[in-house]
Amino acid sequence: MPPADSGTEDTLDLKLPAEVLALFATAPAGYGDDARGGLRVVDPDDHSDLLDHLDDWRPADTPAGCFQLVPVDPGRDVDLVARWMNDPAVAEFWELAGDPDVTAKHLAGQCAADGRSVPCLGVLDGVPMSYWEIYRADLDPLARYYPARPHDTGVHLLIGGVADRARGLGGTLLRAVSDLVLDNRPGCTRVVAEPDLRNTPSVAAFLTAGFRYCLELELPDKRAALMIRDRALRHRL
Repeated sequence: MPPADSGTEDTLDLKLPAEVLALFATAPAGYGDDARGGLRVVDPDDHSDLLDHLDDWRPADTPAGCFQLVPVDPGRDVDLVARWMNDPAVAEFWELAGDPDVTAKHLAGQCAADGRSVPCLGVLDGVPMSYWEIYRADLDPLARYYPARPHDTGVHLLIGGVADRARGLGGTLLRAVSDLVLDNRPGCTRVVAEPDLRNTPSVAAFLTAGFRYCLELELPDKRAALMIRDRALRHRL
């Protein structure tokens, strides 16, 4: 065997499974993969990639009308969201009742984070009528409590007006939003949610939207139902 040439750089070409490659999406902020497989510095203030540029997602046609997710502007939207949070039916589960400063603090925390969660208004036929949080469940503390997969995407939802809740819009809009996630996030195979088990109308809305009940979770702040909508089953359920 010839002696090793110390001036020669040995390389090994590895082909990693897609599941392993997907995990690189969770690398620390400030780094990413370049075209040669090394590391490159990226703009640490550009977090839109974590949810595949949600602010560019197109509206969806639904049986209830044209629906769009619009990222929250705290200065513009705080009073509206605070009014919804003070509805007793909402406050029981969101626990954000109080003056607008309580909501403002919550929204500021969401908007100032690293892009793992994006708070949005749900706008139906031009009218803001719901509040949503679209988040990376695999990068959230929730991932400690269930067998998370890379790019699992979670949803939180509240319907603002009592009249809109009476229309049974929850299931329609949850289906539309989960479809938006699956259409715009090709790496995501599942949309997940963890509504409070006591919130029977919410659990029922997820089931109507094509989610399946998987298991009961004992979370720090609630006992929750883990609901999952699978990409593979989206046209069956």
